[in-house]
Amino acid sequence: MTKLKVIVADTDRDFCNSLRASLTDADGFELLAVTDSGVDAMEKVQRYQPDILICDLILPGIDGFELIARVRKLTIAKKPKIIVVSRLSGENFISKALGAGATYFMAKPVDIPTLRERMLDFSANRAQIVRNSAYTARRSGLDEKLSNIFITVGIPAHIKGYQYLREAIKMSIDNPEIINSITKKLYPGIAERFNTSASKVERAIRHAIEVAWNRGKIENINSIFGIKIYSPNDKPTNGEFIALLADKMILEGA
Repeated sequence: MTKLKVIVADTDRDFCNSLRASLTDADGFELLAVTDSGVDAMEKVQRYQPDILICDLILPGIDGFELIARVRKLTIAKKPKIIVVSRLSGENFISKALGAGATYFMAKPVDIPTLRERMLDFSANRAQIVRNSAYTARRSGLDEKLSNIFITVGIPAHIKGYQYLREAIKMSIDNPEIINSITKKLYPGIAERFNTSASKVERAIRHAIEVAWNRGKIENINSIFGIKIYSPNDKPTNGEFIALLADKMILEGA
């Protein structure tokens, strides 16, 4: 996941320490630098090109207003969003800071988690972080569903085919077309992830399916799909079994 890169310019040590601790513990952030100098902040913005600059209005060297104006004039590929955090919170100060080019203004004392939220609000990273969180949640739910199915049909977790089959189904959900290239793309892709060979992946998945059939849990398999698809003498190919389960997971919103 791409992290939101942050530079802080503030003379308030307690505030800086609290923010440093908060960003260190939070996913999706990288604190590049903390400085108490406006001049040093300007140099660090030029050097690191952060996503976010958090600054106070009272700074030695150049004040926050001048820092904002200079950052806005920089000829760099990526200019940061600027969040002003200051005790100078009169309407004229806020208007002047926003007029100089600040993105947002927060009056001290600030709630650090709220400041963190504002950083995300004014960054393109929020959408990516939300998508990644949702994706992780879906994948966790998918793993649980597949594990329950494998238990139901009699595929034990200790055999290699169990892991390979689960990976094959997940890959087929992400890219349904891959099932049409099972020997050229699917098996090699699984083999690369598990540091083995494509032929061993194929055999292990075949073995997992055979174990299910040999245990005689055909009715459980049919019940998963809601219709009678297989008989004891009608074992599916690897590709058929993977495709059926992948389609079922897609229909259920995987």
